[in-house]
Amino acid sequence: MADALAQLDDYLAARRPEFEDRLTRLVGIAGVSADPAHQPDIGRTADLAATLLSDAGLDARIVPTPGNPVVHGEYRAGSDCPTVTIYNHLDVQPADPAQWDTEPFRLTISGDRYAGRGSTDDKGPALTALQAAQYAIVQDLPVNIAFVWELEEEIGSPHFETFVRQELPRLATDSVLVSDTVWIAAGRPAIDYGLRGLVTFEVSIETGTNDTHSGLTGGPARNPLAELAQIVAECLDPATGRVLIPGFADAAAPVTDAEIDSFVASGFDVATFMAMHGLTSMRTTDVRSVLAKIMGEPTFEVHGFTGGYTGPGVKTVIPPRAGVKLSSRIVPHQDPRAVFDLVRDFIQRRHPDARIELEAAMPAYLGSRTGPHADAARAAVEYAFGVTPAFVREGGSIGAVLTMDQYLKAPVVLLGLSLPSHGYHAPNEHYDWIQAAGGTKMFAHYFAHLAAGGREGR
Repeated sequence: MADALAQLDDYLAARRPEFEDRLTRLVGIAGVSADPAHQPDIGRTADLAATLLSDAGLDARIVPTPGNPVVHGEYRAGSDCPTVTIYNHLDVQPADPAQWDTEPFRLTISGDRYAGRGSTDDKGPALTALQAAQYAIVQDLPVNIAFVWELEEEIGSPHFETFVRQELPRLATDSVLVSDTVWIAAGRPAIDYGLRGLVTFEVSIETGTNDTHSGLTGGPARNPLAELAQIVAECLDPATGRVLIPGFADAAAPVTDAEIDSFVASGFDVATFMAMHGLTSMRTTDVRSVLAKIMGEPTFEVHGFTGGYTGPGVKTVIPPRAGVKLSSRIVPHQDPRAVFDLVRDFIQRRHPDARIELEAAMPAYLGSRTGPHADAARAAVEYAFGVTPAFVREGGSIGAVLTMDQYLKAPVVLLGLSLPSHGYHAPNEHYDWIQAAGGTKMFAHYFAHLAAGGREGR
């Protein structure tokens, strides 16, 4: 394997301008999947993505779906060679130029820093993996490499399953790499092996047809906002975050002490975490408790109330209807539909005329911290960054991971490169050459590891 990687440093130095040119071109397209006005930009992103894959030596195609297309590229070294598939997404979050120090959809290069919307989420990591694949192709490594670049991840991947199902024969693979996760701390690489699931729903109550004057009706008139506040209080202890619904967490897989030890080894710091997210206080500041809650425990969250008067001053009316937007992050072994049914039944037994509507349901994902592909990932990170990675779970959800796990029947390894300081979804999002260079080495080592082991790691 050492011979296969011997020229990697020289390759990186020579290819940096090409990497920066590619990232400049991609960031320059505002492929905001949530905004229909940017639909032409989604098409332009797909066209450019296919060109980039083709220029790197892969066979590229744009695969239509009922929604946004998926860009697929593949390099075939041979039918007896192991196959690895790399997943990224190229759609991005919206960006308000007034909140940015630079133009969000024009890459600004300042030394090793690359600022622009999508630079770290997820265009920079995607191009990092492509740069490593290009090296593997130049070195003629006996490994098949495929890319799946999605354009709907930021809106929940509504048509990704359709793509996978219709393309399943061509997507056969021995392992999947997903590079869309964030380290816990700079200089302390982290490999995610789990993701929480998500259930979103809304509860509403209607008690009349129009606003009424509280001086004329206050007292006997029902107040839907107050009743919704009661519902929330019955479901959740706001001081501790403990869910009060009987049986809510019964199916949840407990987090072991060994897992929490690994979480702590990621370099997590409570004060840094609070500063990064603008938190002035938390329910707990015990590092083990914080990490267990984020990475391995279910939640019940309140996101917003609707209804009533919210303008200046106080308008003394009682609204006829109101709603509250809620969600639960769920963990392995919890069934999302069963969780919703439990919450719905709990509320309706106490408030028969409350309406509870399910918005979305996504199960949790739990991979493995051991085995040949986890070992290959660990070795690749150690080679690239000189540090043994911590295996952690991520508190968020990636729908595409669940789809690939279900249909491709191959180990999914989450090898993210973004740092907390890079500003996922935030103003002044950026990526950097240090992560890009290290990431290229990481992916190249993973490819070489698979190539050296042949198909034994299947």
